[in-house]
Amino acid sequence: MRITSKSKDPDKWYTDVILAAGLADYSPVRGMMVIRPYGFAMWETIQRIVDEGIKKRGVKNAYFPLFIPASFLQKEKEHVEGFSPHLAVVTHGGGKKLGEPLAVRPTSETIMYDSYSKWIQSWRDLPLLLNQWGNVVRWELRTTLFLRTTEFLWNEGHTAHATEKEADDFAREILKMYADELIRPELAMDFYEGKKTKFEKFAGADMTYTMEALMSDKKALQLGTSHNLGQNFSKAFKISFLDKDGTQKFVWQTSWAVTTRLIGALVLAHGDDKGLVLPPRIAPVQVVIVPIWKSNSEKKNTLALSEHIARALTKKNVRVELDARDGYSPGWKFNEWEVKGVPLRLEIGPSEVRGKKVTLAYRDTLKKETVSKAQFEKNAVKILDKIQKRLYENHKDFTRKNTHQVNNWKEFTEILETKSGFLEGFLCDNAKCEKAVSGKTKATPRVRPFSSEEEKGKCLMCGSLEGKKTLFAKAY
Repeated sequence: MRITSKSKDPDKWYTDVILAAGLADYSPVRGMMVIRPYGFAMWETIQRIVDEGIKKRGVKNAYFPLFIPASFLQKEKEHVEGFSPHLAVVTHGGGKKLGEPLAVRPTSETIMYDSYSKWIQSWRDLPLLLNQWGNVVRWELRTTLFLRTTEFLWNEGHTAHATEKEADDFAREILKMYADELIRPELAMDFYEGKKTKFEKFAGADMTYTMEALMSDKKALQLGTSHNLGQNFSKAFKISFLDKDGTQKFVWQTSWAVTTRLIGALVLAHGDDKGLVLPPRIAPVQVVIVPIWKSNSEKKNTLALSEHIARALTKKNVRVELDARDGYSPGWKFNEWEVKGVPLRLEIGPSEVRGKKVTLAYRDTLKKETVSKAQFEKNAVKILDKIQKRLYENHKDFTRKNTHQVNNWKEFTEILETKSGFLEGFLCDNAKCEKAVSGKTKATPRVRPFSSEEEKGKCLMCGSLEGKKTLFAKAY
């Protein structure tokens, strides 16, 4: 499959890469996708990292129903208003009309909190820290593979605490876990972390904490969120407890998630015109070995060396693939593994066998070098680590170079149209000012960074000196 040039048509390029690399395919149902094994292997790695991280913090996994009584969604006004346009509703079951319609979960606050109201009675029942791995359905008008689909997979954490501070601390801790244990070290992506504005926060939350990354086309993508829900849902669902002082109190809650959108982020952040460029730690195949031969004797010798190296890499816990398929030329194989973004390719032909060497082809730089077999086997893990670090530093450098300070509305509009990327300026909390930005441009407020949350300055829209440092961008 030929991949469209990124500079010519970035949207077509993105879809071409996903299909050509075998990450996903379209399904018969509009807006829903089939995640193929190569793509799902990445999701399994993400699952493992997140699952280990939350369990270290005392969170346990559970599972709650896919269907939610429609009446549950009416209990929290802001929440239902935020999700109503995206609901899929079941009205018939077993050939009969249901007594009450059932919504296919767009998120699980309401169905989970019905149980929380029964399980939490005393301060001894707190904190309650649960997560579920599952799917949700949001009926989207426009869909894009991984980035915005009618159905997607995610982790969905929901916690209940005795105090406001405990809840807020936990919401921030989970965001930090996503950032420090998954996004930066494993996905090799840089981003800004901080708070959403009031208009951009999750429907029903007091505060939304977010991670916003810049993709290679200079559009922003939300990588994950953690929400301080305050007592909005606990009051709606009557989740209260008898405290140590003998008084009845409502709990304070959080919810948080990352989704299969992260796989789309990998494509957009690192990919090039040849296809995927995968960081080694997330790559299903970290090293591919392609033996090259023209005769049976050459085949025997190159395979023997290839198999020896594959065994040595496996002992070092390197995910390695030996591509000894007949009927495909070396060039065809090179192209296929480049499309799939495998970080490192080893080429082993007769000259490598004679010299006890291997030729290394780096996916990220597209450069090659020949080293001794012994040297490679000794340093294989270090080589992969260098690739991982190089991809992260490249993305970090790209993000910083494309973050621009703006002091007024004229600068904002000029830079947005000529340079794009993140625009850093001040915005007050007036909803009219916030809505005016997206109303007059294609940009939205993405995040108020933790690193500058105490700074104040002149609002870009109204001139108020109560503006807060905000990053704006065109976004997915």
